[in-house]
Amino acid sequence: MQHLEREITEPVLLCDDKGLLNPEAIGFARYPLITSNLTKNFMRKKKWNYWCVYGEEIIFSATITHLDYAAVCSVYILNFETQRFFEKQIIFPGGRKIKMSEDVLDSIKFVDDTISVQMIHLQNETHLSVSIPDFDNDVLHADLHIFHPPEDETLNVVIPRNRNIFQFTAKHHTLPTKGFVKIGEQRFDFNDEYSFSVLDFGRGIWPRNASWNWAMASQRLGGRRIGLNFGGQWTDGTGMTENAVFIDGKMTKIHEDVLFTYDREFYMKPWKIRTKFTDDVNLTFTPFFERISKTDAKLVRSEVHQLVGYFNGYVRLQDNTTLQIRQMLGCSEEHIAKW
Repeated sequence: MQHLEREITEPVLLCDDKGLLNPEAIGFARYPLITSNLTKNFMRKKKWNYWCVYGEEIIFSATITHLDYAAVCSVYILNFETQRFFEKQIIFPGGRKIKMSEDVLDSIKFVDDTISVQMIHLQNETHLSVSIPDFDNDVLHADLHIFHPPEDETLNVVIPRNRNIFQFTAKHHTLPTKGFVKIGEQRFDFNDEYSFSVLDFGRGIWPRNASWNWAMASQRLGGRRIGLNFGGQWTDGTGMTENAVFIDGKMTKIHEDVLFTYDREFYMKPWKIRTKFTDDVNLTFTPFFERISKTDAKLVRSEVHQLVGYFNGYVRLQDNTTLQIRQMLGCSEEHIAKW
């Protein structure tokens, strides 16, 4: 059985003066208390802000990533009914125009003639604004207001491979969202009772080759806001996990590694997600759509298989009650990177 992870309750810096992992930062926090003051380690620093917004008709996503020697902006949309999918990705060598924040809820933006992505945080709200003049031969404009309930707990965790290789990730779930996404003449509205956003904030020092799994969902089930977050491969054996369940803003941390079982020859087959030592997590993920994103830009190579589908099964909570999961919309992915 894995040991209980250390909980951080006071603000702390991720790195020391030499750019190495600060041992005091190893652990998890229920609030964004960790400042990712990454320095030195040129070419190895990786930073991203990824937003995924679950609406009643579409999934909308916007990401700003900085790899030290290049920056990447990507935006995608999936229409559930028609399964129309389109993704626009732009790579900026050097990435000098983009300044990545050290704190989870600081603002970040990139604006040029081809794409404008602005993530502006103010007073417990993130304003996500995206404009693209040519998005699948249409004009795209998104104007979304994402609320951060101040009493909500979030997952903020440092994964230590060693003092030279480590990652701070913040996963913020079930954030009520309202606004709209418009593509050409088609408009999709978001109601904050049934539309929820997920933030994946990452800052770390990574090896040249890396791979990971991530499964997540944020929906309203049975009148409650439910969030699921599970990670694998990258975290395995470190003593820390990215595994947690959120119920109406309260987080239950899962200290066990989880195992992802799926067919790499056919990702659309059902996935199994289970805890390594116990049966506390027992979920089946059944995809209905596969997003494949490949980047091959000399220094940067990555391949993402992100599946959209439904979770079924259960999670046993710390008080020994069982959270039943039935037809919960979410995503599960495999990401392999050479960066």
